[in-house]
Amino acid sequence: MSGGSEPRAGERLGIFGGTFDPPHVGHLVTAVNVRYELRLDRVLLVVNDQPWQKLGTREITPAADRYAMVEAAVGSVTGLEASRVEIDRGGLSYTADTLATLLDEDPERELFVILGSDAAVGLPTWERADEVRSRSTIVVVERPGARTAEPPAGWSWVRVEVPRLEVSSTELRARVTDGRPLDYLLTPEVIATVHCLGLYESPAGP
Repeated sequence: MSGGSEPRAGERLGIFGGTFDPPHVGHLVTAVNVRYELRLDRVLLVVNDQPWQKLGTREITPAADRYAMVEAAVGSVTGLEASRVEIDRGGLSYTADTLATLLDEDPERELFVILGSDAAVGLPTWERADEVRSRSTIVVVERPGARTAEPPAGWSWVRVEVPRLEVSSTELRARVTDGRPLDYLLTPEVIATVHCLGLYESPAGP
């Protein structure tokens, strides 16, 4: 309804960054549950352009293809959106830059950075960690029954428990290469995108 609506507070926005190579059901379950538990307006699945923590460890699928898969994964899921903010910026992907961009767009936003407990422990090593600390609340995702390490002192953070789904992107890439089933590990839309783009297929013979 327009015209008579009350002014609303700043948007509560989740930032779930990743390589998403490929995006799987574990990513979606995490995003949906964090959005519900923290009553976020939206969760952005932010596709890294050049993930600084993984460069040199393996060949990474081109960012445009990973973004296409994330778009397919979120589809029409309420409150989840694919974001290419880091792709459009280009270069190494740093959370501090992404937070700055999102706050430039809307200074009233309340930002929540979603990550696993292992990553949370390493927050002080992040590029411009002080900017991440001052501009966001850290959301530490953990599995039922697991009480894991907490972020360092001085960080604003909350803990959200999500269902345990042991899904590995490495294993999924190998499944595509080997021709093994992907059903219920990737959404049908992501599976179709993987095959359409010819991703993770075994190299052609001589």
